[in-house]
Parts: sequence; structure tokens; C-alpha cells
Amino acid sequence: MKKKRILLKIGSNTLTKETNNLSRGKIEDIANQIQKLQDTHEFIIVSSGAIAVAKQFVKLESQREEVFVKQALASIGQPHLIRIYQEIFREYGLLSSQCLLSYSDFEKQESKTNIVNTINVLVNNNYIPIINENDTVATDEIKFGDNDKLGALTASLLNVDLFIIATNTNGIYTKESMENGAPKTIKEVIDFDALRAQVVNSKSTHGSGGMESKIEAATVAKAANIETWIVNGLEDDFMLNAMEDKVAFTKISCKVSKTL
Repeated sequence: MKKKRILLKIGSNTLTKETNNLSRGKIEDIANQIQKLQDTHEFIIVSSGAIAVAKQFVKLESQREEVFVKQALASIGQPHLIRIYQEIFREYGLLSSQCLLSYSDFEKQESKTNIVNTINVLVNNNYIPIINENDTVATDEIKFGDNDKLGALTASLLNVDLFIIATNTNGIYTKESMENGAPKTIKEVIDFDALRAQVVNSKSTHGSGGMESKIEAATVAKAANIETWIVNGLEDDFMLNAMEDKVAFTKISCKVSKTL
């Protein structure tokens, strides 16, 4: 049986559980879910968190622009982030590897072919690629999107079956319910124009992406005929519960909306 391929994108707020420290418990939760699903699913992870990890260890002093300080922090934090993933995943019998990508990699055919071939070899040998942007040389994701767009581009390139964005809300809420202070999840989306009208943009604490960047990411995925789920990654078993429809989350369909 062919396994269903999932690209899981995890933002900084999810990995820190909205604190100032990386949550080992959250990575354990992810590993536990992957272990339970590994007979029927294969995983590729796009993970933020390098800067958040570095901030636990160091405080850099610099007169330079903030973006250069963040690049330096990413350089310090990335090896720690991968080490923590590898340690925890190993405890669950899972193998993992690091892949650093830049947006320019998606603009060159040779680079795209190399990404696909390398990741397919890893996945076929039961390694879980853990992808982050190469923040030391690229600044786009530091400024915009907390890896949402990187996740969508990677999902499209690798032709995954499902793109899951783990965030800190129960999916996308209706604008009216947000204004009333009682958030209500939009369960399924087919019409993107109607969805954009609902979005109240907000930046996350550690990440640089609000809900708007997640919708842009879902637009990229939809163009590649990939369904996107926006799920509350702060909860335990968030993927398992979403698959069993036990929790509220937003499903952004790759179906074409019907015009009347």
C-alpha cells in the first residue's frame, strides 16, 4: 500500500508552546504521532524555531540591523534545534535528517530536481527530512511568514497528499466571531475570496506569520492541487485528532469552487 505523504509545517509559537523556550514535550508529541501513523503515512517536516532556540542560550549585542542579528541567532540555534529533534525522534525509533533550503532554490530547475531526488531518497529510507530556511544567507522568511510559504512551496514541489500547518488557533475563525470574542472555526474552505474577507491578520509572538501568511501558503498548495489543514498544534495529538475529526480545524479544499 502506498503511504500518504504529509508535509507538516510547525511554527515557532507551536514549538515553544507560546513560551520563551523550546518545548521538548511538543517535539515528543509530534514524534509520538508520527510513530503511530508511520505504517500508513510518510512525513516531511518544515520547522521554524532556530532563532527561538538560540535566544535561550545567548543574547547577541550588535549595532547592525535586527535582521542580521536574527540571521546570527539562526546560525547558533539551528544545530541545537536539529540535535533536539534527532534525540527525541530516536527515542521513538524515528530517523531524521536536516535540509536547509532558500527561496532561490525554488527558482532553478536543477535545484528543484536535486531537492526532490534527495528528499525522496531520505523518505524512501525511512528518514524524516526536517527542513528550515537557510536563514544565515536568506532573509525572506525571517521577515515574512514564519516558514508558511516555504512549507507550501516544498509541499508543491514534493507533490504531497496533505499539507498540515500547525499553529496556535483552532484553524481560521470567522471575523464576526473574533469581533464578538467567541472564536468560531471555519471548518471547510473552497472559495478563497470569501475566506480572505474573513481574515483578521495578526502576527504570532515568536514567528513572523499571521493567519494571512497561512492563507497565502494554502493558495500555493491549492494551485498544486494539495489540500491544506490549519490545526491547533498546541494541543496533544493534534494530527491524530484532526484525522479522526475530534477537534475543530480548518480544511482548505483543493476542489474548484463552483460559480453560480
